[in-house]
Amino acid sequence: MNMTKKTSKLTLMAMLCALAFVSVVAIRIPLIPMVPFLEYEPKDVIILTGGFLFGPMSAALISVIVSFVEMFTISSTGIIGLIMNILSTVAFVCPAAYLYKKHHSMAGALTGMIAGTLLMTLIMVLWNYLITPIYMGYPREAVAELLLPAFVPFNLLKGGINTGLTLLIYKPLVTTLRKSNLLVFASTDAQKKRKFNFGMTLTAAVILITCIMVILVMQGVM
Repeated sequence: MNMTKKTSKLTLMAMLCALAFVSVVAIRIPLIPMVPFLEYEPKDVIILTGGFLFGPMSAALISVIVSFVEMFTISSTGIIGLIMNILSTVAFVCPAAYLYKKHHSMAGALTGMIAGTLLMTLIMVLWNYLITPIYMGYPREAVAELLLPAFVPFNLLKGGINTGLTLLIYKPLVTTLRKSNLLVFASTDAQKKRKFNFGMTLTAAVILITCIMVILVMQGVM
């Protein structure tokens, strides 16, 4: 990697770190009424964008940086919150970024995000069962009773929303970065991406509408 590309990559990664942190501060939405302390924030969408651009290791690095900044600024959960944040984000973004790198297409991206959603759900169910009683003071039996009706749907919905939003913003963002000369893709790669624009938009819309309807049903609105 020459110096210009390296500088461009570091600049973009720093920008993504800042955007991810701002998204946590600005947007926090409880999805499941019975566990209001589990809130959705869109930082994983921004971190995954970095993963699609630069690979899974870069996504993991952005996740660690943002989680540390959270811990020292807005978080009240300390080191445990830091660990849970990193585990959740890395479990989602790294499989997605890896599979997209191996299969550079909409199908690869979608498969990666589905795999990431399932892995994140599995890991967070396990870690919430182990850790939540410690830092929230809940009996482990009470936490176990919440796993299927609360923690599983929360993480599946979170992954679904992240998937839909990523499919919507990734192509426009890459196009903007290319036009501003902050990011350079080979022309053949850019041509491949144009073919999937409508498919990405339609898939993203279906995923997001489905997630929204499920959330509304769970909150008793529908």
